[in-house]
Amino acid sequence: MNNKDKLTKIILTGLMMAMTVVATMLIPIPIPFSTGYVHMGDAMIFLSVLILGWKYGGAAAGMGSALADLFVGYAVWAPWTLVVKGIMAIIMGLFIQKSMQKKGFKIIGVPVYQLLGMIFGGIFMVAGYYVAEGFIYGNFVSPILGVPWNILQFSVGTFVATLLAAAIYKTPIARYFEYRPAKEISNDENKGHEVL
Repeated sequence: MNNKDKLTKIILTGLMMAMTVVATMLIPIPIPFSTGYVHMGDAMIFLSVLILGWKYGGAAAGMGSALADLFVGYAVWAPWTLVVKGIMAIIMGLFIQKSMQKKGFKIIGVPVYQLLGMIFGGIFMVAGYYVAEGFIYGNFVSPILGVPWNILQFSVGTFVATLLAAAIYKTPIARYFEYRPAKEISNDENKGHEVL
């Protein structure tokens, strides 16, 4: 990666971090009988990973989500969120990275392995917040109430991120995505050879 590419990655990381903060803070819905809340931030986390890859995407996800917790008034969650959302993004990104060369089905133009990466990341998030809430409450019974809400949150995030990715894949901006289908990457490379 040359200096120009690295600078672009850093700028995009800051942008996706800010978008994660905004999406998380936009409509925070408190979870009944809990100290947590649900939001639209997961959609930006998933999009961050597709655009930035697992390293930079993980940084944008963890830091953006933790900052949102601080700004919304859920500071008790910020350290847990930093770790849970960061690892959530890393799991998604590593799964996609390992699956990229495989041919498979697409749903509205988004490869199924990308959707599976979002789901696996989301499952980790649900488990991570269950454990975090267990430590915060001092028991592991009360946190069960938050599980369905967290499943709903990442499911909606997956749906929104899929729609956004499908739309962006049809534009020239798609070339900036770290995780694109292998066919599209090879087509871009062939176009580059034709120009030369």
